[in-house]
Amino acid sequence: MIPVRGFEGRTVAVFGLARTGLAAARALVAGGAEAALWDDNPKAREAAAAEGFELTDLAAADWSGFAAVMLSPGVPLTHPKPHWTVEKARAAGVEILGDIELFARTVNAAPEHRRPKVVAITGTNGKSTTTALIGHICAEAGRDTRIGGNIGAGVLGLDDMHGGAVYVLELSSYQLDLTSSLKADVAIILNVSPDHLERHGTMENYVAAKRRILLNQDNGDTAVIGVDDAWGQQICTEITAANRRTIVPISASKAISRGVYALDGLLYDAAGERAAQVADLKRARSLPGRHNWQNAAAAYAAARGLGVSPELAARALMTFPGLAHRMETVALIGKVRFVNDSKATNADAARQALSSYPEVYWIAGGQPKTGGIDELADLFPRVIKAYLVGEAETAFAATLEGRTPALKCGTIEAAARAAYADAAASGKDAIVLLSPACASFDQFADFEQRGEAFRAAAGAIAAGRVREGAP
Repeated sequence: MIPVRGFEGRTVAVFGLARTGLAAARALVAGGAEAALWDDNPKAREAAAAEGFELTDLAAADWSGFAAVMLSPGVPLTHPKPHWTVEKARAAGVEILGDIELFARTVNAAPEHRRPKVVAITGTNGKSTTTALIGHICAEAGRDTRIGGNIGAGVLGLDDMHGGAVYVLELSSYQLDLTSSLKADVAIILNVSPDHLERHGTMENYVAAKRRILLNQDNGDTAVIGVDDAWGQQICTEITAANRRTIVPISASKAISRGVYALDGLLYDAAGERAAQVADLKRARSLPGRHNWQNAAAAYAAARGLGVSPELAARALMTFPGLAHRMETVALIGKVRFVNDSKATNADAARQALSSYPEVYWIAGGQPKTGGIDELADLFPRVIKAYLVGEAETAFAATLEGRTPALKCGTIEAAARAAYADAAASGKDAIVLLSPACASFDQFADFEQRGEAFRAAAGAIAAGRVREGAP
């Protein structure tokens, strides 16, 4: 773990005792602080107590004795209304921090020779793949690489720092809302489209949270900005005017005069006087589709910002194994391929998956996001039939009515069976695509659990065919 510095001999309240909160509590204690732990969920409190932590009912505590409160990122800070811990902290004048801020302060307090390199990645879509891809490139380059944040391990649960380490961190807007001291050697904003507005209140607030990843950058640092959407273009223009760091625009839809771009699957480095082709991404089996080409452009630009050679960075793109739940083939049953894109928790992410195939049998639905799937209307002709699940199934059926056939299935398992039956009956090579365009919390703990349910459903279909003696 990374012992947190700066709170020695003082008490820090920790609210939210899932992965992030427990990792922060351990790191605070290891750094010499006292930790006062609480969670509204009794099971979370039981897990913390079983680990030996002493619990403190923060609703009844005297907050004047706390040096700070560490909030888990899922705790509402401002919208739809501040959590009760936030109100208590503000009333007592107690600083509100997240685990990324604790990490940043610990890095900043370290002697210069012990400070690691930090790559921070955010964006509405593609964060996890880009984070893992950068980690893969750095590992291939022989760097001591640690991957965490909003993916994998909580940042404070990663191995302790040293001057040769590289921390590659996926950061959500929730985490960035609680961060002010992070100074990223390479900061990446992949893309920005409407998401989590129930948490941030307005699009402007959401964009402001994303922009916090650029705080504190200076000469010698690198900012990688996706310019394929209006918000990203605006951010790039504004920070270019500030001119305090190296700025690398990236695109997966057009050639740009400087930066890194992918055009028709070919990756170009336009950092010099002339653009040079560096990779054919169509050969990278784990990076299909334009959205993954944007991820590859960002990862390549980040690697170059860390001093990795163009040749090594490009070569590592070809060997990336991919991530679960992100355009992941989980089964091939006869001519029917099951593709798990459970990470597509909004319409823009689902657009990226739907755009990758000429025809699909589409499984969609869950806990709906603002706007539903209206913005995907131009892709409905690619949908042979939709199989709808969860809270959104009635609204999605209404949107699709008269445009493409749709069936309300209720569950992932029922949808997978129905989609397979129709796809197999076609006698053609076919794609059954889970790309929900929704959050998962109506039926699952998270998108990973939803993706595993889809994998299990495909496995059950395959097992049934074996029992029936199907070829």
